[in-house]
Amino acid sequence: MNPVWIVDDEKTMRWVLEKALDKEGLPVRGFSDGVAALDAFDAGERPSVVLTDVRMPGRDGLSLMAEIKARAPDIPVIVMTAFTDLDTTVAAFQHGAFDYLAKPFDVEAAVLTIRRAAREQSDAGPLAGEAARGMLMPSHAPAMQEVFRAMGRLAASKATVLITGESGTGKELIARALHQHSRRAAGPFIAVNAAAIPRDLLEAELFGHERGAFTGAVQTRRGRFEEARGGTLFLDEIGDMPAELQTRLLRVLAEGSFYRVGGTQALAVDVRVVAATHQPLERRVAQGLFREDLFHRLNVIRLRLPPLRERREDIAALAAHFLRTSAAELGVPARTLGPDALATLERFDYPGNIRQLENICQWLTVMAPSQTVERHDLPPEVLEAAPATAAEAGAGRAGTDPSEGRQGPGWAAALAEDARRRLGRQEPCVMDTLAADFERAVIGAALAYSGGRRGEAARRLGIGRNTLARKCRELGLDAGGGEA
Repeated sequence: MNPVWIVDDEKTMRWVLEKALDKEGLPVRGFSDGVAALDAFDAGERPSVVLTDVRMPGRDGLSLMAEIKARAPDIPVIVMTAFTDLDTTVAAFQHGAFDYLAKPFDVEAAVLTIRRAAREQSDAGPLAGEAARGMLMPSHAPAMQEVFRAMGRLAASKATVLITGESGTGKELIARALHQHSRRAAGPFIAVNAAAIPRDLLEAELFGHERGAFTGAVQTRRGRFEEARGGTLFLDEIGDMPAELQTRLLRVLAEGSFYRVGGTQALAVDVRVVAATHQPLERRVAQGLFREDLFHRLNVIRLRLPPLRERREDIAALAAHFLRTSAAELGVPARTLGPDALATLERFDYPGNIRQLENICQWLTVMAPSQTVERHDLPPEVLEAAPATAAEAGAGRAGTDPSEGRQGPGWAAALAEDARRRLGRQEPCVMDTLAADFERAVIGAALAYSGGRRGEAARRLGIGRNTLARKCRELGLDAGGGEA
């Protein structure tokens, strides 16, 4: 694992985090400012995660993050600051921050956030992560079986591949699988998202630049084509590539060589190109937005990934997998889906595809009140888009007041009445407000019952201790007390 970079001008903060990460067995390196971190980056060092302060002398944390994201969008950056104003928070996430830590923060929670970021970054590696294995698990859907058969035929091929499919269908995972099963598996897999990099930086990102090629080019830098030598270059969202770069890419594919920005020496290309897009390239060609000759160069072999609504046979297995992985991440028992809940999920159309199903499972792991997820526990967007069948509706009414659906008497009926009042007042964010009130009441009761002992309260609630500490901070509860 590459080291975690701590970038902070406060020596004490660096020391505390370095000790905490070292205790967890995570490699770590500290920098006193953003300039030193970028120098190390330009020298070829790569972090697994960057944790940076916002306000530092010289280069601040947000500009450091922008530079890192422009060069390596897959490296997660966590921002920390003592100045928790709205503008800074919004700017951090607009620049692509993985998470945001407000000082002073709980060091254990920070370590968990770093581990989560490192895990998601490594999950993007060659099918090493649980998410990758989940999305590429054996499929019963004929459309996916056809994809797998095509991948098997392509294993020994050098042909350029174009992967198409809606957002969230796992195009990059398929590209990585193609690389892993090819003769280039020992070489690097380099991914570039054409839509995520500013157009004025994309050319240098792909082809590199010579020293002095433009303002700020203080040294020669290799581009992604050179970094992918002997391996695979994955060009994601190729449909968003600017027209001038389409011309350069066409020349590279046709001639097998390229020039760095500002360079005079041709460099040979030794990469397999796999491209992907969620856009219909034929339509963009007809609209004059994509070069027809480049389209034909890329469209040697096409793999179409089916949306999740075309592989409903896989929803049960995928949901079970995501419920297990999200429970392991949070340190809580895994939820299981009741028959009605599963039937509803299988009817849902998933505009966000597999990524949306994964998000739903993460939501259920946090919000579902019991181990078995019932239909009424599902997120509102699923319930509204996938109405209950007659059998489910009848089961839901059994033993309850018909006017209340599955909610029944007592606290649930009072909660429903409170929700109706809030909705009638056109109150915004009703779901968030009531969810926070619910968690505040339950966690407060658990802390009172356990005499303030956080460990016991967490065990009785069925959540991790760090999760309890985080929720107490978010909800304004006092989580102090004994250490049972």
